[in-house]
Amino acid sequence: MALIKQDDFIDSVAAAFQYISYYHPKDYIQALAKAYELEESPAAKDAMAQILLNSRMCAMDHRPICQDTGIANLFVDIGMDVQWQANMSVEDMCNEGVRRAYKHPDNVLRPSMVADPLGARKNTGDNTPAAVHMKVVPGNTVSVHVAAKGGGSENKSKFVMLNPNDSLVDWVLKTVPTMGAGWCPPGILGIGVGGTAEMAMKLAKESLMQHIDIQDLIKRGPNDRAEELRIELYEKVNALGIGAQGLGGLTTVLDVKINHMPTHAASLPVAMIPNCAATRHAHFILDGSGPSFIEPPKLEDWPDIAWAPDAQTKHVNLDTITEAETQSWQPGDRLLLTGHMLTGRDAAHKRIADLFAKGEALPDGVDFRNKFIYYVGPVDPVRGEVVGPAGPTTATRMDKYTEMMLDKTGLLGMIGKAERGPTAIEAIKKHKSTYLMAVGGAAYLVSKAIKESKLVAFEDLGMEAIREFYVEDMPVTVAVDSTGESVHQTGPAKWKSKIAGIPIVIE
Repeated sequence: MALIKQDDFIDSVAAAFQYISYYHPKDYIQALAKAYELEESPAAKDAMAQILLNSRMCAMDHRPICQDTGIANLFVDIGMDVQWQANMSVEDMCNEGVRRAYKHPDNVLRPSMVADPLGARKNTGDNTPAAVHMKVVPGNTVSVHVAAKGGGSENKSKFVMLNPNDSLVDWVLKTVPTMGAGWCPPGILGIGVGGTAEMAMKLAKESLMQHIDIQDLIKRGPNDRAEELRIELYEKVNALGIGAQGLGGLTTVLDVKINHMPTHAASLPVAMIPNCAATRHAHFILDGSGPSFIEPPKLEDWPDIAWAPDAQTKHVNLDTITEAETQSWQPGDRLLLTGHMLTGRDAAHKRIADLFAKGEALPDGVDFRNKFIYYVGPVDPVRGEVVGPAGPTTATRMDKYTEMMLDKTGLLGMIGKAERGPTAIEAIKKHKSTYLMAVGGAAYLVSKAIKESKLVAFEDLGMEAIREFYVEDMPVTVAVDSTGESVHQTGPAKWKSKIAGIPIVIE
């Protein structure tokens, strides 16, 4: 009988979440590197290069792959023959491990969990509570899968109750384009089928812990209907042409996973959850011999890709920029930004809207005139950093505030992640503004361009406070120009058409 000690369990959980904050799974890196080699879209290839370089930098420096260090998920299988030496519940031990991981002084992780979700939405400060799923199984070990699930991909989770004879493929192909690019492709689609509504969602989430093996499956051939569907969906989703970061390209998904279980004769519950470019999960087992620490990968596992801006990249001085200059940009233009910008995301926009509604002025020091706003919630700095990883957040969440910001503040433009919706595009077109896109999944790389950071307003909002950044050569792409043309519409449409005439070659 294995004796599992409380401290061993907590230490193992804490170490695992630290581990996945800066190490991609090896299979993800290998799959993304292969996709990078085969990619024909220059914009998508550039985005993949940034993600791969960012991943290698994080592995070397032990800093988070993404500024959104995720909801902590734990899948705990407890052997029936295990004995615990603990005075805390298993769920409480999980939360204590998460707490220690996210507050580790050498690699502080961003706390993103808020309490009172319908009211104050106050940050809990340590990223607890975790989402803990437990099973009691035969055996004398405790098996733990951990995952950190970012909001950008978690928010794209989908569920439907199909009729028994409806087409799963048709629903997926109809639904994936509606997810936009906020889930930061290329990634993995996890699909859960059967059971009940809540079981289908759990099946989908668990499937994302599995090894990327679609190429092996294609080579050996499917053994059952689920494997047939995996191959069909892998090929057909990629044929949509959405591509890396939604810019259009050959690879949108690196794998499609399907978990299934029996269900009611009248039902076909289907859940779909994507894993993003910051795919983060790991597994460890406790057998009573002490804490379990996962062996670090070798740096040779990462491709040695040197990302650099191409000759067509334009250098932009944010401190002297004019409307005429921004209106000369075309969708897909790549820029390197130098100068000052302000930051702000959901909570800051809500507070600004409340001030305007009451007829009050913006706080001292908050002046958006002729400036760009960067939608970001950075990780706290450590070891002399100016700022921690500071990649963009999903821009569509700010769509409802875009008209207000452009009309009332003198804002020149915006920087974020993924596409803008019709409301925001109409406001951008009306005000002849522009929207720039930074690569989601390259947060540490982006942070190296930030040379100064100063808190300006709303300090109580923590990572959502307004800051002023001074950046040098921050890489972005023009996603929506001053006429309202969006690369997230034109890019995928172009590549969907191209792919339709290109045979899909699987090596």
